[in-house]
Amino acid sequence: MSPSLESRHIRKAYLTSITGGVVELNRDWRALRLPPISMEGHAFAHLQLRTLPPIDYAKRSGYYVSKSGKVVFVFYPQKYSKIEYTGVSVYVAGSFNGWQSAIGDPEWELVPETIGGKRVLILRKELDIFTGDTVCQFKFVTDKHHWFLPEQEAPNLASDGMGNANYVFQPKRTGKHRLAFTLKKPIEFSNTNVLLYHTRKGVERTELSLGKFFLSLKSDKPLGAVVGKKSVTFRLFAPRAKWVKVGFFSDLDEPKKANWLLMKRDKDFVWEATVDEDLAGYYYWFRLDGPDEHNSLFDPDFNVLDPYAKATVGREGPGIIVDESAYGKPVRTFTPPQWQNLVLLEGHVRDFVAKLPGIQRDDERPLGFADLARYARRKDFYPKRLGVNAIELQPIQENDSQSYGEYHWGYMTANYFAPHSGYGSDPKKGSQVREFRELVDTLHEEGFAVILDVVYNHVGEPAHLMFVDKHYYFHASSDGELSNWSGCGNDLRCEAPMAKRLIIDSLKHLMEFYGVDGFRFDLADLVGKPVLKEVEKELKKVRSDVILIAEPWSFRGHIGPDLRDTGFASWNDGYREFLKDYVRCEASVDTARYFMEGSVGHYATWPSQTVNYVESHDDRVWIDDITEHANFDGTLPTQRDIARTRMMVAMLMMSVGMPMLHSGMDFLGTKNGVRNTYQDGPRNALDYERALEFSSCSKYFSDWVAFRLSEKGGLLRHYNRAPDGFFAFLPAESGNAFACVYNASGEWGGRKLLFGANPGLGAVQIPLGDWGGKAWRQIADHERFLEPKDRAWANRPDKTLFLPRLACGLWELA
Repeated sequence: MSPSLESRHIRKAYLTSITGGVVELNRDWRALRLPPISMEGHAFAHLQLRTLPPIDYAKRSGYYVSKSGKVVFVFYPQKYSKIEYTGVSVYVAGSFNGWQSAIGDPEWELVPETIGGKRVLILRKELDIFTGDTVCQFKFVTDKHHWFLPEQEAPNLASDGMGNANYVFQPKRTGKHRLAFTLKKPIEFSNTNVLLYHTRKGVERTELSLGKFFLSLKSDKPLGAVVGKKSVTFRLFAPRAKWVKVGFFSDLDEPKKANWLLMKRDKDFVWEATVDEDLAGYYYWFRLDGPDEHNSLFDPDFNVLDPYAKATVGREGPGIIVDESAYGKPVRTFTPPQWQNLVLLEGHVRDFVAKLPGIQRDDERPLGFADLARYARRKDFYPKRLGVNAIELQPIQENDSQSYGEYHWGYMTANYFAPHSGYGSDPKKGSQVREFRELVDTLHEEGFAVILDVVYNHVGEPAHLMFVDKHYYFHASSDGELSNWSGCGNDLRCEAPMAKRLIIDSLKHLMEFYGVDGFRFDLADLVGKPVLKEVEKELKKVRSDVILIAEPWSFRGHIGPDLRDTGFASWNDGYREFLKDYVRCEASVDTARYFMEGSVGHYATWPSQTVNYVESHDDRVWIDDITEHANFDGTLPTQRDIARTRMMVAMLMMSVGMPMLHSGMDFLGTKNGVRNTYQDGPRNALDYERALEFSSCSKYFSDWVAFRLSEKGGLLRHYNRAPDGFFAFLPAESGNAFACVYNASGEWGGRKLLFGANPGLGAVQIPLGDWGGKAWRQIADHERFLEPKDRAWANRPDKTLFLPRLACGLWELA
């Protein structure tokens, strides 16, 4: 702690309600008379002080000192709900008792008590336990050696120099240094509020922090441009704004002629203005101003795109007022496949059509929703040929592409309600609304579930929400510096009630107005499990069969295993890396068994909870990653590259879980060694001529998809966990090859499947044990699915299964 802060009387002051808060002094207050503190601009009587019980401090610090002079360590089990406490002991361990030595020692075990109606664990000790200890750091730990991490906002955190954060006992601050204050009138967030500590030498000024209370503010009012019969009500949640205006206009070429109305703030910090006119199709922006502090971005001249705008001309706006009733209610006739029956294909709106032979092109506009819809109606639509039944589109919400035709993956979102203007044939008139709706309807008519990739962990440029309230909507330090666990410059504060509501409202809009079937959440670790669970709860009220998928990591961490008790499936990065390793003979049979049986235990509770994949839009494509060529350039794949690719898709389709393919991987699509192609349209566009060059590989993929979705493939599509004995893994006597019998226990009927894979560069004979000598009939080998005329060349296992090098095969036993 800096000397200047230690020498001050007030350490910290923050709000806990609109009329009160807490002052933390730098040392315990022992005088009978309360300290001389007032609020700047108000008389002393405006602010009333009272002492807080020391136990209140322990909720955040882990300790307090009692009236009898003992240090009381306090542990709140409710803060760590993932732990099962039955039969578990909790200890305090620190620099004063040897850390590990305290575990299991009854002298340091906490005992249960009830304080304020809550069950807590407590240990009382004499203060002399800290004698000779200059560090005084501690943590709580179970007898199972589970160490509880202190809260990041604890007031007494310190590092041990090895990357670990611990609580610190501070003798100057034992719980008696905290005072509560009450204000006669509610606080005004649009001001910079300052507390004054009066001394004989002068006055110390301490800025009043908004605290966690500010981040709990919320409203249930409909937001955005709410269209009535012959009126529009504009609403914006902006808790720290001094004023908010809305400007609306009908001529896009004359924005300076906008009619600007001053809006009125309600008690819930929603600003509102109603215009008694039919403004459907008009354009609009918000403008607002607020306090100039901590790098806030309030700018009275900046045109803010409404976060709830249903359509926008571009990333900067203006928003377009949309009368949803003019489009009619969507007629729902499509039911997506159950999760265990899904085979996903990830793709980009423009990539599907950019190099499509015979497509009608218009030089006046880029390719978009309408072009993909026309292609989807054709018999040669690529996903139809591949045989998948669900299309996961990369983000289609408004992104921060800087021009109408600029290619963009879409992961820098500018608005969560509006379909991307760049995919509309006439974005100035909001055609993207109708065209995206028609695209979803068309894909449904052609038999495809529609899943959208959505990005709620950060926003693109311009970050309109920052101009509404940077502190409320984004994670930032006390001095306003943004966190950046997304790697994109900012992290949305998804847990703030109105940010969470924005997420849920926009997802519901995509489901209810457009008919979308599900979502894949980008960097879901930053969205957070509590918010994801709330999203699941609310979306299932709209449709119980909504498809929910998480990319469960970020630069901060990985929550894949933590989502096992939710209704989310997760992209399985472990599976991705395993299969790349396995086809190069670098992963064991035990590893193959774990992932092919569905990542049971650690990653997935139910079979479809693991999304098995090896390639997505991110990073290198499959063929570039595994090619034998230098520089990760799979432009001209070798025979071994192709053989490993065929083995990959066979193992992917034979694995329990939800398989996902990336567009173009069946015909060995390449990025020519380039790793990140987020704005490289020509390189990302599907090369349908390459599909002709590698047509046999593409057909092999489609045959495997067809088999998985067939009646026989039902043994691979698990709704519930398979019974013990369902899988019989049979490893080769050496190396990495294996065979596996599906439905070995016979509990799922009489049909059984035998699959084998050999990633080695030499042929193998795999002993089949009790499964040898049976009438196995071959369905597929490493190059094709066998037709009846091919039976003469079939591989017929006997006591052993012969597999050539870099080969796989599939057999059935009826």
